[in-house]
Amino acid sequence: MATAMAPTHGPLTGVRVLELAGIGPGPFAAMLLADLGADVVRVDRPGGPGLGVAPEHDLTGRNKRSVIVDLKDPGGPARVLDLAARADALIEGYRPGVAERLGIGPGPCHARNPRLVYGRMTGWGQDGPLARRAGHDIGYIALTGTLGMIGAADGPPAVPANLLGDYAGGSLYLVVGVLAALHHARVTGTGQVVDAAIVDGTAHLSAMIHGMLAAGGWQDRRGVNILDGGCPFYGTYATSDGGYMAVGALEQRFYEEFMTLLGLPERVPDRDDPARWEALRAAIAARFATRTRDEWTALFEGSDACVAPVLSLREAPHHPHLAARATFTDHGGAVQPAPAPRFSATPAAVRTGPARPGADTAAVARDWDVPRLTSS
Repeated sequence: MATAMAPTHGPLTGVRVLELAGIGPGPFAAMLLADLGADVVRVDRPGGPGLGVAPEHDLTGRNKRSVIVDLKDPGGPARVLDLAARADALIEGYRPGVAERLGIGPGPCHARNPRLVYGRMTGWGQDGPLARRAGHDIGYIALTGTLGMIGAADGPPAVPANLLGDYAGGSLYLVVGVLAALHHARVTGTGQVVDAAIVDGTAHLSAMIHGMLAAGGWQDRRGVNILDGGCPFYGTYATSDGGYMAVGALEQRFYEEFMTLLGLPERVPDRDDPARWEALRAAIAARFATRTRDEWTALFEGSDACVAPVLSLREAPHHPHLAARATFTDHGGAVQPAPAPRFSATPAAVRTGPARPGADTAAVARDWDVPRLTSS
């Protein structure tokens, strides 16, 4: 009889991560590590970070535990260092120099735990002329050239929420850096500092576009290129009921299927002539305006025309494909994205709802063997 394996909650089961509470990309990065099974302990300060979102609704706090430590208290930094001594990784999102002034920077932490991966999440990075300046997602992506790529040619740049800078250029690069440094620490026994700057990550995301620009295949202005809405067969179109359809029929065979199902005659302008793209766009738009979003969705269903309805946040979880894959899940009455990506041997899950500040202090003190965490 085979021996039963110990249950896991993702590939990072057994990894301990200490998160110094903040806002935006740091908490999201820690949530991703927690989703993948890491034991993430968030150090909250008395009164909380002032997010404007009640802790029970802050989904980036899921799968974590929380302790409260007053870093202004004389014994506060020592408690954090006790936790850092037992952690595999630490994540902080302070401005450069703040953690050092608090006595919990890389120096003291590595003195207690040489194997620690110290992850630093900032917008501008740890050095450079802007390093100590305040900022937000929109400013970071503005300087990298990526914000200027998004939007119509005759309008201002379109703001992509905070997904491109904070989460793609920030959180995901911090997670990649932490995981790579964890591998290095396990091989060598030596930790290091990961400097994850949103400006660096967002710039890195545009590598393919910079290659196209160098090759002459991309114009350095928005709304005129093949992937930025300038191309009439890669964009969005309004339907008769005020909805939208997204079209991505780039390849010739997909384009032909798209045009056939759309019902346009073969005499439409040549797709390979950018000078006639506006005429082609007008013809496509006129056709989409004749039916509702749901009618077009049904017509393109099951085809390779690369057309999809533009859904809202509340609609998306009910799409048949996303529902079949359980891309969204309901935990504690809150519909939310399920952990991603997926693993065949160590599946991840939403194990707990958002951590409540300080609710897990006693359990963490016991599990991480930090007795004075609960002392006054």
